[in-house]
Amino acid sequence: MMAMGLGKHVYVEKPMARTFNEVELMMKAAKKYNKVVTQMGNQGHSEANYFQFKAWKEAGIIKDVTSITAHMNSPRRWHGWDVNIKSFPAAQTLPDSLDWDLWQMATMDHDYNKDFVNGQWRCWFDFGMGALGDWGAHILDTAHEFLDLGLPYQINPVLQGHNDFFFPTSSTLAFKFPKRGSMPAIDVNWYDGINNLPPIPKGYGVSGLDPNIPPPSTGVIAPAKLNPGKIIYSKELTFKGGSDGSTLSIIPEEKAMAMASSLPEVPLSPSNHFKNFIQACKGEEKARSPFAIAGPLSQVFCLGVLAQKLNTNLEFDRKRKVITNNKTANALLIGPAPRKGWEQYYKV
Repeated sequence: MMAMGLGKHVYVEKPMARTFNEVELMMKAAKKYNKVVTQMGNQGHSEANYFQFKAWKEAGIIKDVTSITAHMNSPRRWHGWDVNIKSFPAAQTLPDSLDWDLWQMATMDHDYNKDFVNGQWRCWFDFGMGALGDWGAHILDTAHEFLDLGLPYQINPVLQGHNDFFFPTSSTLAFKFPKRGSMPAIDVNWYDGINNLPPIPKGYGVSGLDPNIPPPSTGVIAPAKLNPGKIIYSKELTFKGGSDGSTLSIIPEEKAMAMASSLPEVPLSPSNHFKNFIQACKGEEKARSPFAIAGPLSQVFCLGVLAQKLNTNLEFDRKRKVITNNKTANALLIGPAPRKGWEQYYKV
């Protein structure tokens, strides 16, 4: 927020922020300071899948999508922790190199523990966004943009190992999106957890362990039964794909072979995600994942995390951007109050 106010271009990693309101503020600031280039680091948004999805959507190959399965079933850092936890881990000696007060920002009142920093911050509701926030932007980004999903009107969770502190050991989240223009309503079903595998359609082929898909950074090395990816169901065709820049395939293989000659040519990427940002700063390209595009995608994950945290169904008003069936969840859209001295960054 400070950088945008100073007219400096901004590149952030995904997800954009931890709370729905923080993302909203960043989008509003990007709109206000419209000469500032913004980019969220879902790097696959500048690779083959981005250009293939765009070309196939424009050519009518991807149309009338009614359901998307997104899956991330690799081990996570919190798997194996005690789900009957009753408090945060005990305080440990603070390293001299860490400004703990600044590191916490608005998530105050925690004693330092090694499991709060480095990659471990992803594990906790108070600090991170779990598997959904970590991998959702690498799996659902193109579908969200090119199918104009926007925000869901309902999120229904089914969880294993739920507790008040760290993310569930497995989550199935059903996001419901309404009809958009001529496009039908879509159910997006998210699966994470080692044994929480999604239904695999007939003709899927190999198990999805594609060596070209980047391995997840889990902190542990263990085999996965299914690599991170997606299955897209339309009225006429079914597609499977991995994460990041991995391209889609039509399944079953016989259908893909029959359609091969009619598929449109997919242009090569003129720049990777980092170069795209630099080119956009120089006015030579448009950023592919600016806050206007990445923001609503990140907000989908913020809503999913609230359903995980509270272990309850949520009803969301897309126009007013409020949760209508749960006052606690609606208050959590905003999150903690600004730290003293930082209030200016919560106003646009």
